[in-house]
Amino acid sequence: MAIKINREMAGDLNNPSSELLNHCINQHQSDFWRLEKLSDYYDGKQDILKRTKDSAAAPNNKVVVNHAKYVTDMNVGFMVGNPVAYTSSDDIQSILDAYTKVDIVSHDTELEKDLSVFGIGYELIYMNQEPQTGKVFADIKCIDPRGIFLVTDDTIDTNPLFAVHYQPVYNLQGAVDYYLVKYYNDNRVLTYRAASIGFGDYQLIKALPHYFKAVPVIEYRNNEERQGDFEQAISLIDAYNLLQSDRLNDKEAFVDAILVILGFDLRDGDGERLAKERLLINTNAPGESSVSYLTKTMDENSVAILRDSLLEDIHKVTYVPNMNDKNFSGNVSGEAMKYKLFGLLQLMSVKSRYMIKGLRQRLILFANYLEIGNNNVDIDGIKIKLKPNLPINTTDIVNQIVQAHQAGILPLKVLLSWLPDIDNVDEVLEQLQEEKEEAIEMNQKAMGVQSGDSHSNLDDPPDNEDDNQDNNNNQSDNQTNQKGDQENGQNKNNKKQN
Repeated sequence: MAIKINREMAGDLNNPSSELLNHCINQHQSDFWRLEKLSDYYDGKQDILKRTKDSAAAPNNKVVVNHAKYVTDMNVGFMVGNPVAYTSSDDIQSILDAYTKVDIVSHDTELEKDLSVFGIGYELIYMNQEPQTGKVFADIKCIDPRGIFLVTDDTIDTNPLFAVHYQPVYNLQGAVDYYLVKYYNDNRVLTYRAASIGFGDYQLIKALPHYFKAVPVIEYRNNEERQGDFEQAISLIDAYNLLQSDRLNDKEAFVDAILVILGFDLRDGDGERLAKERLLINTNAPGESSVSYLTKTMDENSVAILRDSLLEDIHKVTYVPNMNDKNFSGNVSGEAMKYKLFGLLQLMSVKSRYMIKGLRQRLILFANYLEIGNNNVDIDGIKIKLKPNLPINTTDIVNQIVQAHQAGILPLKVLLSWLPDIDNVDEVLEQLQEEKEEAIEMNQKAMGVQSGDSHSNLDDPPDNEDDNQDNNNNQSDNQTNQKGDQENGQNKNNKKQN
C-alpha cells in the first residue's frame, strides 16, 4: 500500500538517499507475508495442506475446496468481462489507439485479478520500443504488489512523490545474486544495484528521463481498507476444508475398522479362510458368539447441515452467489438474475469507484505522453463506464424501446442508451440517419426506373431554357389576345357612330 512520509524529510527526490530507500522498503516488507498468504490461497496452497497428526497411522486427508479462486474469478469476470468503455464528445481516438496497441483489455483483466486477490494493484507506464521498426511508444504492465510500492506526502491530498520497484536477480544455481531497484519520480527513472534490501547502500547504474510529467506508477485500491475479495472469508474457507477432510478421514477409518470376534476359537488358517470365504464356523460348545466391527456412529445429516451453513456463510461474506444453487436455473430471466446478484452488484458499485479513479490517472499519463508529439487530447470530458457482465434479455429491452418511442414519452437518444452494447449513442443516431437517407435515395431511384426516362430526373432542377420558351409563348399569346380585343372594341364604336 502507499507509504506516507513528510515531504521535507524525503529530501532531494532527484537523488534519494539510501536511508530513504531503506526506510520505505522496510515499511513495505512489513505487509509482505499478508500478501503472500493471499496469493497462496488463490493458488490453492491453503492451511489444510499443513495439517499433521500425532499418529502416522491415523487417516490425514487434506482436501482443498478453492473458494478463494472461485470468488476472485467470479469478480474479475463480473467487473471487466465487458471491456471498460471510454466515451467523449471530443476526439479521443489517439488515446484509444494507444490503448489498443498495448492490449488494454487483457491488462485490465490482470489488474482486476490483483485487486481481487491482494486488495491493491499497481501498474507501471513506461517507454517501450518496437523491435522491428524501432518506434517508441507508451507501454503498460501490471506489477506484483509484493515488489512495488508508491510513496506519497502526508497531506490530505496524498500527492505521489515517487515509486520503487525492486526484484531479485538469481544466478544459475537459483540463489539471489543481487537486487535490482528502480526508482520513479515525476521526471526520471533511476536504476540501482543492491546486495540486500532494507539495509545497506545502493549503487546507481543509470538514470534516464521519462516524459509522463508525473510518477508513472498508479496505485489502485479494491476498497477503502485495501482488502481482497476473499480475505475476510479465510477462516470460513479453512473450516470448510477441515470439515470435508474429516469426512474423508471418517470414511477411511470406517473402512479400516477393527474386527471384534466373540465366542470363536481361531486356529491356524482360519484367518485366510475368513478373508477368502467370508465365513466363520463356531467349533466351540453352544453359547453366545458374535462378530462385529468397532466403529463410531456417523451422523451424515448433521455434517451436511454444517457444510451447507459454512458454504452459505462464505457466499454471504464475499457477496458472490453460489451459481450451482437451484435458484440459478437456466430459465431465469435477465431481470430476475439481477435481483439474485444484487449483493454482487452493490460490491461492484464500490469497487468501480476506486478503479475509475485510477483509470483517470492513467488517462492523464497517456495524454501527457501524446502531447509530446503535438497530439493534444482533452480528457476532461471523457466518461468511463464499467458494465457488469450479466446475462441480458435484449429482446425485452428492444420491445420496451419500441413501445416507449411509439408512445413518444422519451427521446430516442435516451431510449437507445438502454441498450447495453452501445457506448456512443450520438454515433448510432448518425448511422440511423444515414441509413434513412440511403433508403430514400434508393426508393427514388427505383421509382425513376419504373416510370421511364421522363420521370427519372424528378430531383433535378427544371430546365431554364424550356421555362423561358414557355414564358415567351405565353407573352405572345397575351399580346395577340389584347390586340384582338382592341380591334373588336373599335368596330363596335364605329357601328354605334353609323
